[in-house]
Amino acid sequence: MDASHTGDPGLFGPESVTWQMHGDPMMWVAGIRALYLQALHPRAVRGVTQNSDFRKDAWGRLLRTANFVGTTTYGTKEAAEKAGARVRKIHTMLTATDPDTGERYRIDEPELLLWVHCAEIDSYLHVGRRSGFRLTDEQADRYIGEHRLSARLVGLDPDDVPADQAQLAAYFEKIRPELAAGPEARDVDAFLRRPPAHPLLVPARALLWRHVAQVAYASLPPFAHELYGRSVPPPETVTRQLRLTGTVLRGVPARLRWQLPPKHIIRAMSRLGPGSRPAPYKLGR
Repeated sequence: MDASHTGDPGLFGPESVTWQMHGDPMMWVAGIRALYLQALHPRAVRGVTQNSDFRKDAWGRLLRTANFVGTTTYGTKEAAEKAGARVRKIHTMLTATDPDTGERYRIDEPELLLWVHCAEIDSYLHVGRRSGFRLTDEQADRYIGEHRLSARLVGLDPDDVPADQAQLAAYFEKIRPELAAGPEARDVDAFLRRPPAHPLLVPARALLWRHVAQVAYASLPPFAHELYGRSVPPPETVTRQLRLTGTVLRGVPARLRWQLPPKHIIRAMSRLGPGSRPAPYKLGR
């Protein structure tokens, strides 16, 4: 970091794995994978489908999630805490109903928040590494542990959140019996495969989005493919697809990507100095 800049480093700071990895453009693919994975928890996905028309506002939801991640990663501590408070307040006002039992439940139940958190962190880490973002196992464990901080922001007790790869794997093994590709998950799958688009953008959807959605789905764990019932290419083929996608996206100059709103990284570099620029090679220091 530039010694002449002493701004607030935020929750994680430029020395964290999170700071370096979240600047990678493959995080967008990882976000779509996370949506696929999150939809497999019936109680969690009902919290989305029963409280919003995700088909009409799916893009808005995706962008709000990206904005939250950007704020908590690159914003000041105050901005991160305020973003977390807004999310917690919204969640306290929302409930969902189990159509089979009639049970009405809060969507901020710890087990539901934990599922959403773990699905996101697993997706960011898996897609990043598999597409060519190099992390050692120690760095991967650090990344998971760092996100006990973001888990606290949404209302979880950090002590109840996986702190490394082994704990994260154990969590998924434990929760698998509760997962299913119910009607809501099928709706999410159908939307992600063919989202609504302006007539002028339909060709781009067919050319670009279809590939992104396919590779995001293909990168899911095998149990998710079994639940959705859609086959995927062999793992080595999926890895090649992820690496090719990563190469293409990373080929776009960062200075152009980061100029897109809401410019979290640009603002962080202005606050902390040019030495805070996210770059994968810094993790090898």
